[in-house]
Amino acid sequence: MAWRAGRDLEPIAVDDDAQVAWLEALVWPGEGDRLARFRAALRIAREDPPVVVAEDLRTGVPALAAQAPRSATLVVFHSAVLTYVTDTEDRAEFARSVRELGAVWISNETPAVFPDAAAKVRGSWPPGHFLLGVDGEPMAWTDPHGASIDWIEAR
Repeated sequence: MAWRAGRDLEPIAVDDDAQVAWLEALVWPGEGDRLARFRAALRIAREDPPVVVAEDLRTGVPALAAQAPRSATLVVFHSAVLTYVTDTEDRAEFARSVRELGAVWISNETPAVFPDAAAKVRGSWPPGHFLLGVDGEPMAWTDPHGASIDWIEAR
């Protein structure tokens, strides 16, 4: 059984054409592949709308996770969001709360978001890339928009 849910301060309603048009306008000119992926994802989301709770990700993740079916493998994924949580203790508290859930935790953020994980990586940070982590361990350098993934070795 699959189940998915999310949290966002201001979620986009996939059935609201004006909100979708605004979101589509954020795809950079000349990025035809990204636009095609966006439109494909939109079709899927309109067929099976996800649950998205209008709340701050720093609070309530355990309550949302508790709604998952007991038979589901709980996976918490976030990308390019914790950089906007500027307080490092808030970031650490988010990480602690996810770990306490016993979920598989997948993060895709700039290396500065989790410097302890970034310090485990051999070599330097490729400019413009994110660090993909699983349960706090570095796994790959990624393009911020999903165009590439380069697996790495940890120290």
